[in-house]
Amino acid sequence: MADKLKDLYEILGVNKNATDEEIKKAYKKLAKKYHPDLNRDDPKTAEQKMKEINVAYDILKDPQKRAQYDQFGHAAFTGGGGGGGGYTGGINWEDIFGGPSGTGDIFGDIFGEFFGGGRRAQRQQGPVRGADLRYDLTITFEEAAFGKDTVIKVPKMENCTECNGTGAAKGTSPETCPDCKGTGMRQTVTRTPFGTISNARPCERCHGTGKIIKTPCSHCHGQGKIRVEKEVKLSIPKGIDNGNRLRIQNGGQPGERGGESGDLYIYINIKPHPIFQRDGMNVYCELPISFVQATLGAKVDAPTLDGTVELTIPEGIQSGTVLKIGGKGIQRLRGEGRGDEFVKIKVLTPKNLSAYQRKLLQDFDKNGTDNNNPEQKSFLDKLKGLFTN
Repeated sequence: MADKLKDLYEILGVNKNATDEEIKKAYKKLAKKYHPDLNRDDPKTAEQKMKEINVAYDILKDPQKRAQYDQFGHAAFTGGGGGGGGYTGGINWEDIFGGPSGTGDIFGDIFGEFFGGGRRAQRQQGPVRGADLRYDLTITFEEAAFGKDTVIKVPKMENCTECNGTGAAKGTSPETCPDCKGTGMRQTVTRTPFGTISNARPCERCHGTGKIIKTPCSHCHGQGKIRVEKEVKLSIPKGIDNGNRLRIQNGGQPGERGGESGDLYIYINIKPHPIFQRDGMNVYCELPISFVQATLGAKVDAPTLDGTVELTIPEGIQSGTVLKIGGKGIQRLRGEGRGDEFVKIKVLTPKNLSAYQRKLLQDFDKNGTDNNNPEQKSFLDKLKGLFTN
C-alpha cells in the first residue's frame, strides 16, 4: 500500500527543503480551496482531496514525524517494520488521526483555525445568545429635532409561557435523544488508504439539540417559542439624524439554553419637510419676497423650527442672497448647543400687471440711473468693450 501513496511534499505542492512556514502557508491555501463546504459541486472529490492534504500536513508539520518520513518514506507510518528500510518504530495511522473511539475529528481540528474558532464536529451545548433584531422607525422632521418619547410594537419570538420554553406539554419534559445519546452529534468513521478518519455531523433525529419531545406543547407546537408583538418604550433623543440607530440591550430574540437575548436596533428614517432641509446641525429654507420688498427693504416673518421670527430684509437685496438666523438649527445630539438657520431669499417677479402698473414701471425704467442698477451697467460696459474690440 505504501508504494501507491502519493509523495506528501507533492500533495502540498512544496519541495523537500521547504521551511515550516512554507509548509503551513501551502496547507492553509489548499485547505481553503478544497474544504467540502466550499465545493458544493463535487463534495466527494473535495473531501478526498482534503484527506490527502490533512495527512500530509499532519506529518510534515511535526519535526520528528517529518524526519521519519524523510528517512523511511511511507513505511515509517504503516505501524510495522517490514519493507520500510528496517524502521521498527512505525507510527500507526490511527495513532495519528484517531480511530473509531472518536478521539481524532481531524476536520474539526483543522478548520477551527479557519472557519469559526472551534471543532466542527462539536455542537455547542451551553447557553447561546439570541439573534439581534432590526426595526425601522419613521419620524417627522420636528421629532428628530426636538426628540420624542414613544412606544413601538416589535414582532419577535418569546419563550412559551405554557411550557416555559421547553416545547413539551405540561407534566412532561424533553427526553434524551436515543440516537446521539444527548450529544446532538452523530459520528461516522471512514477508512481510507491513509488511515481512519472520524467525522461528526448534527443528529438528524433531534436536529443537534440532544433532546426529543414526544408530547409537544399544544400552545407552541413543540417549538418552545411563540410569536408576539412586544411593546417597547423608546426615547428619541434631540438632534437624531437620518440613518442613525438606537440600541435596546436584550430587546432581540431570546437565547437558547439559558443564553441572554440579542439586542434590538432601531434605525431612524426622517420624513422630508415641506419647508426645511437639514445639513448636520444647520437647517435651510427659501423665503419668497416681493419685488417692492426687495427694492425698498422690509421686515418680514421668517419660519423657524420654533415658530416665526421677524427678519430684516436689507434694501436692494438680490435674489439668491442667504441670510442667517443664529441658534435656530438642530440641537447637538446628546450635547449642548444648536446649529443655525440659513434663509435663501427668492425675489418674486410680478405677473398680470395692470396698464397703470405697467406704465409706472416703464417710467421708472426710463428715469432710472446707473446707480439704480450698478451690476447691469458693469455688464453692459463689458459687453460693449467686447464687441468694440
